[in-house]
Amino acid sequence: MQQDLNRVIEQVSKEKGIDKTILISALENAMISAAKKTFGHQRKIEAQFNPEIGEVELFEAKTVVETVQDQATEITLPEARDTLDPDAELGDELLCKLDSSMFGRIAAQAAKQNIVQRVRDAEREIIYNEFKGREGQLVNGIVQRFEKRNIIVNLGRTDAILPEKEQVPRERYRQGDRIRAYIVSVEITSRGPQIVLSRTHPGMLIQLFAQEVPEIYEGIVEVKGAAREPGGRAKIAVVSNDPDVDPVGACVGMKGTRVQAVVQELRGEKIDIVHWIPDQAEYVCRALAPAKVSKIIIDDDDHTMEVIVPDDQLSLAIGKKGQNVRLASRLTAWRIDVRSEAEAEEETRRARQSIGAIPGIGDFAAEFSIRRDLSQRKMLRTAIWRTFSTSKASARTKPRLSTNRQSNI
Repeated sequence: MQQDLNRVIEQVSKEKGIDKTILISALENAMISAAKKTFGHQRKIEAQFNPEIGEVELFEAKTVVETVQDQATEITLPEARDTLDPDAELGDELLCKLDSSMFGRIAAQAAKQNIVQRVRDAEREIIYNEFKGREGQLVNGIVQRFEKRNIIVNLGRTDAILPEKEQVPRERYRQGDRIRAYIVSVEITSRGPQIVLSRTHPGMLIQLFAQEVPEIYEGIVEVKGAAREPGGRAKIAVVSNDPDVDPVGACVGMKGTRVQAVVQELRGEKIDIVHWIPDQAEYVCRALAPAKVSKIIIDDDDHTMEVIVPDDQLSLAIGKKGQNVRLASRLTAWRIDVRSEAEAEEETRRARQSIGAIPGIGDFAAEFSIRRDLSQRKMLRTAIWRTFSTSKASARTKPRLSTNRQSNI
């Protein structure tokens, strides 16, 4: 018995990764539960695992009294001194060993169930703590099965779920396929830890670059944000904390090897790498690349930027079905309205005609009013005008200030 129980505890501890003290506590509690089913719930019973004999010993607490009124909880002083402790005194509480062989079949089964449940709970807690600390990281697994349109992924010690909404359109998997995904959340449920994965989260793009680009892992290059339309296109903004390191070049890698590794993992998703800059107007210009920008009107109150582009750049700035401007908006956290130079000039011409038609207003006053209206797109709201020279698609531009808020920029 000694070798068997000690060996079982050792084996289960290694296989399940559960501390021995937790297993021993489960054994002791199970034996107490079984003993109370046999001897009665009113009995004061304690359990102690004895590794020398490999058994869980049971003891019943009894109080030393002059006259016994309850045989289950009391013992006389002479009997206590003869059988338990020769130095016993009235009022002492002594432990009397019980014979566990008296357990019935039902009590033994209850003890077994208690142990199994405690081990299962301990294992679930270990898994939860392990994966809770890995939220926001990537994990590798194997496609185990399909439940409706969700994918169940085996992570080794446990399973995770890849919901339909977190799957990239047109990506198809079969049972047994290897898969890499981003851990979105880990929560405790009645069935144990629930690990939710994603292949569409922007964090997956960031983590993939962190794995491929040592400069990101080392903190030399910092990722400032990412936006994705999974399976189609993505934008990621990076900045270097070392003036000698080009953040975009670091992410692209020699002959594009680093960015291509990310593209391959994302099944061909196109990736734009944007050089982040504190100047928000120029940042938006870079985010809209490869389109060139002529002018930007900023409405701080509405957190909106009206971007004016050359006529031949309008479709490029907007992108296929608005994809480029949507991604730029998500990346920069600005609402972006893209218009062509022709549209902007036509609006200015109509405004000039309308104001000029008002009696008593000359051409100079009309022009002044139009410019004031453009710089204050909404009543009592101020805008900033900046004209950009965007000769390169990288949008490394120098703004030419053109309003009375120059000193504030």
